[in-house]
Amino acid sequence: MQTAREVLRLAMICGRKVSDIARSCNVNHKTVSKYIARVNEEAITYAEIEAISDTELEKILKNKRGRKSKKTLKQPDFNSLHTELKKKGVTRQLLWEEYIRDNPNGYQRTQFFHHYSKWKKALNPSMRQTHKAGEKMFVDYSGQTAEITNQATGEKKEVQIFVAVLGASNYSYAEATLSQNLSDWINSHVNAFKYFEGVPALVVPDNLKSGVTHACRYEPEVNREYREMAVHYDTTIFPARVRAPKDKSKAENGVLLVQRWILAALRNRIFFSLSDLNQAIYQLLITLNNRPFNKLSGCRRSLFETIDHASLKPLPQIPYVYANWKIARVGMDYHVELSEHFYSVPYQYLSHKVELRYTQHTVEVFCNNRRIASHMRDDSPREATSRPEHMPKSHQEYLKWTPIKLLNKAKEIGDGTYRVIRRVMEDKNHSLPASRLALGIIRLEKKFSAERLEAACLRAILINGYSYKSIESTLSKGLDRKKWEPDNQPVLIDHENVRGEDYFAQDTNIQPGEYLC
Repeated sequence: MQTAREVLRLAMICGRKVSDIARSCNVNHKTVSKYIARVNEEAITYAEIEAISDTELEKILKNKRGRKSKKTLKQPDFNSLHTELKKKGVTRQLLWEEYIRDNPNGYQRTQFFHHYSKWKKALNPSMRQTHKAGEKMFVDYSGQTAEITNQATGEKKEVQIFVAVLGASNYSYAEATLSQNLSDWINSHVNAFKYFEGVPALVVPDNLKSGVTHACRYEPEVNREYREMAVHYDTTIFPARVRAPKDKSKAENGVLLVQRWILAALRNRIFFSLSDLNQAIYQLLITLNNRPFNKLSGCRRSLFETIDHASLKPLPQIPYVYANWKIARVGMDYHVELSEHFYSVPYQYLSHKVELRYTQHTVEVFCNNRRIASHMRDDSPREATSRPEHMPKSHQEYLKWTPIKLLNKAKEIGDGTYRVIRRVMEDKNHSLPASRLALGIIRLEKKFSAERLEAACLRAILINGYSYKSIESTLSKGLDRKKWEPDNQPVLIDHENVRGEDYFAQDTNIQPGEYLC
């Protein structure tokens, strides 16, 4: 359902064409049309789609309707259309309105444009691309790398060069990253949007493994984290076709310019950190974007300010933070595990399969595309982060018994009970088992009485038996009502063979009544 939601977002929010959506989301264009048609039939908004669960959305999209009978549609005269379009002021929209007026049962707008574009491609397969203002940002990595040097050891490390170019103005951005992994790839996009002070309608990457999970000429599959970043910035990922260099010619030219005017200029300089290298790249970027064009007036910056800048979408208030995803299952203690730390979820989701979205600072738990819990990230091993509202009522009541409350309750029962509970608190290394044991002892008052519990606790102090089982046994057997007598009192035996103290005092200076030490 994630793909279906992305299809509907691109159609209903971004207003993308069916073919663009199919290519971006790796689905058949018929499926895209079907999803859009189902939503239109149900007359629901995108806000309502975001609010419903995956199960409810699936029911809407898979609702089977009676198939419409096939009908023969009148084919437009594409030769005539192509000629008319060359005339000033004539648009495809105007030609379609004239066509549908004469053929009410003919092709609808989307299909009309689709068939004309298909006919035109066959007519001129090498047609030059036209880039609209604020429409596309081309991104790629340079094949040529740079180096940073460890100042202590002199060891050199190779770093990657990320390049982004706006289609209409050729305004360029570049930065060095430690690798081409997914986090560096996405963070470079975030930095590029910040540099351009806006977001284009389309992002056109090469089929890099960090961004495209499965490369295909017609239906590339975009990585989930990469698509999530696109949703945050309200843009569309539109991968270039495999073995189609003209699709990414802007990126290729941008990479070439960065290599010639930036990397070549830095070839003899030594950098000891990534930040120092990026500072040098930034300074040369200013020079590159201010270089006058050879055949046109102005430069990349002036063209950017004139054309692209005003057409870019505004940046969101909060920049995107890279997040990882992990599938987990809720344990019987209504917690999920991440990096040996446990986070609570509502107890109603016991044994459910959930998804964890985690960043450096937060952990979110999703079930059926709904967020059910969120926590601050904590990497303390073998510990738990729990929220009282996630617990059953019985567990919530248990948490209300704090150590201070337990001691105050014990003092109400009596001094003996207070001394026992305080001793329990001091002996236990952790407050949780101490509180559990103390609460168990105090609750014996309900089964017996406060007087008997006090007597049992006084007896426990005498025999050094501070466990719950010992006190409960004393009450169950009624020993609290009996006078306590020590089991190992000394017994005096009077017998002729027993020698007294007088015997040991013979032939010594010890007087009767004294003892040798």
